[in-house]
Amino acid sequence: MKKLFLFAAAAVLGLSNVNAQDSDNGSTALSEGSMVIEINTGSWTTGSTAFSLTSIDGNTAWSAGAEAGYFVMDNLAVKAGLGYADDGFNDGMFAYKVGAKYYIDGQFPVGVDFTGVSQDGNNANWVGVQGGYAWFVAPNVSIEPTVRYNVTLDEEKAESAFQGLIGFAFHF
Repeated sequence: MKKLFLFAAAAVLGLSNVNAQDSDNGSTALSEGSMVIEINTGSWTTGSTAFSLTSIDGNTAWSAGAEAGYFVMDNLAVKAGLGYADDGFNDGMFAYKVGAKYYIDGQFPVGVDFTGVSQDGNNANWVGVQGGYAWFVAPNVSIEPTVRYNVTLDEEKAESAFQGLIGFAFHF
């Protein structure tokens, strides 16, 4: 798993040195100096900043959060995110994320980030690697289905896990 993470990190960093060509799908949205705000839906079990709502046997679990990023160069955004989750059994869980996202050819986002959660003074951390597709439904709005793998950094506290997310990104 560590080799997978190192490969993905090297790929993202290597891609940041490539000069991307402008494309017809909202390239100004991915330009240096632009900003992005993302809201994701999906599983919150690994401390993501996603929105979710689940009810099992009358107990409701939910999460809410968002991510924001700044494009330091064309197609490469540095991002941070915050979230909060409540599983209905324990005190709430605070989630945080810091990382980078690169849009290959302006439409295939790949990313790597450090993600963590804090609950009742206990912490768990992951390194996440993700890839997906950016469908620009408007020049500054994209829908981004994504597959993500979270590699645990705390094996005694948490497990590695896959996630499927659908993100909604607003580019400014």
